[in-house]
Amino acid sequence: MSLRSSLLVPARRAAFVLSCAVALAGSPFGVGCGAGEGESSAGGDGALPDETEPPPAPDTPPCPEAATSVDLTVENAYGTLEGTLEVPAGCGPFPSVVILPGSGPTDRDGNQAAAGVAADTYRLLAEGLRDRGVASIRYDKAGIGGSASAAPRSEQELRFEMGADDAVLWVKALRDDGRFATVTVVGHSEGSLLGMLAAQAIDVDGYASIAGAGRPIGEVLRDQLAGLPDEDRERAYEILGRLEAGELVEDVPQTELFLSLFRPSVQPYIISWMKRDPAVELAAVKAPILLLQGTADIQVGVQEAERLAGARPDARLVLIEGMSHTLKEATLSSASQQAAYADPSLPVVPRVLEEIAALLRAE
Repeated sequence: MSLRSSLLVPARRAAFVLSCAVALAGSPFGVGCGAGEGESSAGGDGALPDETEPPPAPDTPPCPEAATSVDLTVENAYGTLEGTLEVPAGCGPFPSVVILPGSGPTDRDGNQAAAGVAADTYRLLAEGLRDRGVASIRYDKAGIGGSASAAPRSEQELRFEMGADDAVLWVKALRDDGRFATVTVVGHSEGSLLGMLAAQAIDVDGYASIAGAGRPIGEVLRDQLAGLPDEDRERAYEILGRLEAGELVEDVPQTELFLSLFRPSVQPYIISWMKRDPAVELAAVKAPILLLQGTADIQVGVQEAERLAGARPDARLVLIEGMSHTLKEATLSSASQQAAYADPSLPVVPRVLEEIAALLRAE
């Protein structure tokens, strides 16, 4: 949730069973593969077979020696959502996660070109998890990049819950793929609340919130707008109050700030968002819960994660010292924060990867 960008845009472990043909290939007498003790697998007189070759084993694909990264698509009510599937090396089955993006026109790698966000946060998160044996899906939000066709044709049709519906489609895609033992939802920023809704709508094995708000968006926006000049702040608070009451506001000041936040076409989306209290929604999630929050996050404060933890005392709350909103190490200086948002060479803080991997191991 940021003024930086527009608002638009239980564990399942598979078991591998050797076929009878494979067992036969390993035993020329076929003992233990349908033949009774003392019986022969060939002929009916109990004689041993002549020097015949055992039947060949069926072709079994070798375990991939390298990790793979492939594009994947699912269809929502409007069009095609496109994402990237990261699969670790080896045979699996692997734990997997669906990475839900934050607010604004965010692509699958976690970037917003128009806002100057180029941190590659979700790409780095996915690759770091892959190297720890965890598969993942990350995807372009509806209306963005490869998912351009998957949004309503007008901004006025957008509703907050649509983001959760899209996440459910990706959970189903991983569920239907035999390579994955578990599916966990990992939501970042706005994706935190969407992940809660998705985890209520479909069975998941775990839920992780990263830098998620603990209060309704109306309260968060009031905090973010508190530094405006008195007249602008009072007008913004008035508009927020009317939107919280479900009322559309036509007389919006024609300034860049007010139009970016409150233009009439985006108001139905904001109203639908305002109805959701993250603490209430988190309390309804049945899966094991991990809450991650950085102490150097200039968009979402530690108190937000603490409020979420208060709603779910059984959740694991981890405060990561010096982690920014983009999951990079940073101080509170402007230069350090700018680098955290714009430098893709900066790594994701390892603690994030470690904690998510630990959640998956505990499932």
